[in-house]
Amino acid sequence: MASVRYDHVTKQFSETVKAVNDLSLDIKDKEFLVLVGPSGCGKTTALRLLAGLEEITSGTISIGDRVVNDVAPKDRDIAMVFQSYALYPHMSVFDNMAFGLKLRKMPKSDIEKRVKEAAGILGIDHLLDRKPKQLSGGQRQRVAVGRAIVREPKVFLFDEPLSNLDAKLRVETRAGISKLHQRLGTTFIYVTHDQTEAMTMATRIAVMKDGILQQIGTPSELYDHPSNVFVAGFIGSPSMNFFNGKLAGSNGNMVFDMGAFKLPVPADIRETLRARNDDQYVVGIRPEDIYDAAYQAPDIESSAVEAQVDVVEPMGSEIFLNLLSGENTFVARVDPRSGARAGNQVGLAFNVNKVHVFDKKSEITLR
Repeated sequence: MASVRYDHVTKQFSETVKAVNDLSLDIKDKEFLVLVGPSGCGKTTALRLLAGLEEITSGTISIGDRVVNDVAPKDRDIAMVFQSYALYPHMSVFDNMAFGLKLRKMPKSDIEKRVKEAAGILGIDHLLDRKPKQLSGGQRQRVAVGRAIVREPKVFLFDEPLSNLDAKLRVETRAGISKLHQRLGTTFIYVTHDQTEAMTMATRIAVMKDGILQQIGTPSELYDHPSNVFVAGFIGSPSMNFFNGKLAGSNGNMVFDMGAFKLPVPADIRETLRARNDDQYVVGIRPEDIYDAAYQAPDIESSAVEAQVDVVEPMGSEIFLNLLSGENTFVARVDPRSGARAGNQVGLAFNVNKVHVFDKKSEITLR
């Protein structure tokens, strides 16, 4: 078992391309850390630097107490699971899982014990005699994970391992990997562009953009207290709604003017905004904090807004409404009893206490 540390790590491919830019990150022993961000943000490069598959431009990476910058990949005591299963088609499941151990010249009895234990954990012990072509996508992915488990590494690295699976199988395998982490008690570092995977699996999430770490925290910390507009919009599905709001009024009557409607400024930020020499802000609110007024949650401080329904998306337990109000487009997650229909006007209730406020220029969170 081991902790992992990135200390001011940079990976520069050219004068203009920094895939990872001054990354400092401490990953605790036995933690399940997820690196998340859009394509090209540097998350996979950060993982490959740890694995030794890319050379660091500057900075240091440590596994436990050992700096591994100049350590060969095979000697770093890590195991990596890729998006591609990378199984040998001519070998059985057993032989695919045992291959790395055979290269180490481990005794046959130890190899058999490790492979059978890993297969039992993953529920593929009945597949050991099959070839990869006889397996489903989910089974192949479990074999790839099993091949990593038998090595008993200090750190497991996962590079978007569920991308090739269908939606139902992704959910099942996601739960399986979480259970695997609990059972093995080993450090997991997992890369994905899917924020749902990140939210459901991680002990902590590190959000990256353009090679730069934006924020690290627990799923609830990132969801409730995003550090900037990018994190706020990336975490959560559907994503947070954003409006350009002009500060107007004074004292208890301060409002954000969005053009077609106004929202009262939450009491806890009025003094802060009053002291700033600025009247332009980005106002954010999550879809679940916008209610059909007929079914709004009790005991919330709400503000009434009228909007036109553009698209209705029934989801069973809830309804997604795509809405128009002046030049503003936004999404609400409302009660399934809502009678909203496309083309009609609907009365909405915004939960004022759930409003997020960002500086318009820097996009940093103010509330």
